[in-house]
Amino acid sequence: MSPRTFATPASTAAAAAAARFWSTLAIRLKDARRARGWSVARLAHEARTSRSVVYDAEAGRPTSVEAAVRLALALGLRLEPELADPRRRDVRPDLSVDAVHSAMGELEARRLRGLGFPVGLDEPYQHYQFAGRADLVAWDVGSQALLHIENRTRFPDLQATAGSYNAKRAYLADALVERLGVRRWASQTHVLAGLWSSEVLHVLRLRTETFRALCPDDPAGANGWWGGAPPASGSRSTLILLDPLARGRQRPFIGLQEALGARARFRSYADVAERLPGGVD
Repeated sequence: MSPRTFATPASTAAAAAAARFWSTLAIRLKDARRARGWSVARLAHEARTSRSVVYDAEAGRPTSVEAAVRLALALGLRLEPELADPRRRDVRPDLSVDAVHSAMGELEARRLRGLGFPVGLDEPYQHYQFAGRADLVAWDVGSQALLHIENRTRFPDLQATAGSYNAKRAYLADALVERLGVRRWASQTHVLAGLWSSEVLHVLRLRTETFRALCPDDPAGANGWWGGAPPASGSRSTLILLDPLARGRQRPFIGLQEALGARARFRSYADVAERLPGGVD
């Protein structure tokens, strides 16, 4: 079944919404396939469709809803479309009053600025009808490298986190090209940074495959940025656990695979908040 054609062209808003849907789906399908170690041919076989359909879906080109559902089910995912009332505005929490979240961004910004990289915090961007803010971005114009970090102290709604993170992976880089004076990005490193706490580790171990599908790449790209040598090419999505109070020779973060067998640095969010300079009321 091919996508239905219409007699009249879509409005700008409808076209943008459709593009967001297929772009987000493309990222999720490709990441899930790579996490399983499947080839395009293997996915096509498991979904009982053609390789060309897989290529189109992973490139963000519109395919049929039936094809999208087949691909998702073959990868062990469920396609759950939601209808949202645009009159209801999602209120972004005031992260300035979240001391632990701020401490995570402070550690990252201090390190990256110390290495000579420009850094933007709570960076706004817009892509057609989609607008958002990135917790932290850093870039290197010379090597055309972009780093995007999304900090999370907890994961109370993993589906919402995944949706927000995927949207930024899909649109943030293109939105920042002109603003930052870069013709294109040779490399993109997207990092989902969770607090190195027992609370986060519990969710990580409970929903391991979800995190692997969302962040399938090892922390080599994040390590490169932290050491002052951004990746030269490619796009990566990585999960790390971060200790915002790391000092001296302490490792500030670890990757997903290592985290599954690691001990927590902190019991909870409150534990970190109490150890911050001045404490938190």
